[in-house]
Amino acid sequence: MIDAAQLFTGDLNRQALGDAWALPSGPVGMYDTTLRDGEQATGVSLSAESKVEIAHALDRLGVDRIEASFPRVSAEDAEATKVIVNAGLSAEIWGFARAMREDVDALLECGVQSTIIEAPVSDRKLGAYRMSRETVCQRITDAVTHAVSAGMRVCFFGVDGTRADLQFLEDVYRRAIDVGAGEIAVVDTIGVLNPEAAALLVERVCRRVGPEIPVHWHGHNDFGLATAASIAAVRAGASWVQGTVNGMGERAGNTVIGEVAMALDALYGISTRLRHEHVREVSKLVQEHSGYTLDPWKPITGRDIFTRESGAVASQFDDPSAIEPYAAELVGAKLRAVLGKKSGLDSIRVKAAEFGIEVDRDRWPALLAEVKRLGSERHGLVSDDEFRALVASDIGGS
Repeated sequence: MIDAAQLFTGDLNRQALGDAWALPSGPVGMYDTTLRDGEQATGVSLSAESKVEIAHALDRLGVDRIEASFPRVSAEDAEATKVIVNAGLSAEIWGFARAMREDVDALLECGVQSTIIEAPVSDRKLGAYRMSRETVCQRITDAVTHAVSAGMRVCFFGVDGTRADLQFLEDVYRRAIDVGAGEIAVVDTIGVLNPEAAALLVERVCRRVGPEIPVHWHGHNDFGLATAASIAAVRAGASWVQGTVNGMGERAGNTVIGEVAMALDALYGISTRLRHEHVREVSKLVQEHSGYTLDPWKPITGRDIFTRESGAVASQFDDPSAIEPYAAELVGAKLRAVLGKKSGLDSIRVKAAEFGIEVDRDRWPALLAEVKRLGSERHGLVSDDEFRALVASDIGGS
């Protein structure tokens, strides 16, 4: 649970939600699939060593479950899965399998005791696979029965469930549960649902499967609504959110674990077990191993979201609650000022204080003028070293 003193969000969220504030009471489980679904991002290929290092980082972050891999992809993935299973992590280690005995057996060989079992459930997907409803139902029954008989926990994952015939979707979930699946996932494979539709579907599925079966939400971000849809799904009864670090994944990516957890904790009063202070370090680690960078203004993890150039903002630096929605320290960051053409006199004050430099107030206007000139000429920022050099010069001196 977030320290309320680190939140500067006001009280309107609580007023708007009324009796629904902090419902469900939580904590909501965070299921991370960076090492499997995230790696499906175009051009990303994580080594076994990278996967193990990221798994340790995810454990520090406090995710409840780590989907270690899909071992039938390669021998390297299988090896990484074995190492992660035996790493002594606090998080539960899960695997991924298609509705095939061979996939289940590959996980068992790696020591995995809990698994997603997926199968297509929309007529679009079934048509693309040239598979009938009867055939897919038989495969689901066979694979789930096989896994459960081997002592595995199973979450059935209905691919493209948000575009499936709803009656068939419900029947498939019931069939999977009847042969031993203990959990089910509502899957927005193509990221097509708005938050209201996500809530409608999850509520309907929860009623159909009953309160004893945990329901997951697995969403994608094709319309930029993955976080909002995930929150709507939780409020409608989903007790697990599946996602990835940075939203990494194919097409427009997956639900961002860190964003959902922060929004639930801070804006809805719904707790998770995520340790928000580690979210930026894990984000950076995954970027380094995957070979991409995020937009600097990316929520929670963007490079510049706690960096300010504006002089108007610098004048409020002594009161972070006036310029931030939450304390930078909450996510392991620091509030800092940079200098450029948008700086003001208070920017000079703040920057000098950052370096412990005494600068006579009479010099601020001349120093600011030079900072603005340099920033405008290069269409960029003035570095810290350049600022120190300006202060050391006689600019603005008497």
